[in-house]
Amino acid sequence: MAKVVVIGLAGDDRLWVADLDAGTVSQIAKPKQGPLAVANDLRISSGATVHKGVNLAVAAASSDSVSGGFMDG
Repeated sequence: MAKVVVIGLAGDDRLWVADLDAGTVSQIAKPKQGPLAVANDLRISSGATVHKGVNLAVAAASSDSVSGGFMDG
């Protein structure tokens, strides 16, 4: 099973696709139709959060903040 995640950050209209098996992240074109376009429009227009098959996602200012204890309880 491929492990691919589409990412959109609040305040940023761009979308990214992360291929976790390949270790790559690439910007993708804004979808014009279909379920991804609907979900993207919802997040941009109303600030909706859309998730499917992801059980943890946290935005951080930098990778240093994650490895430096940002997630420590």
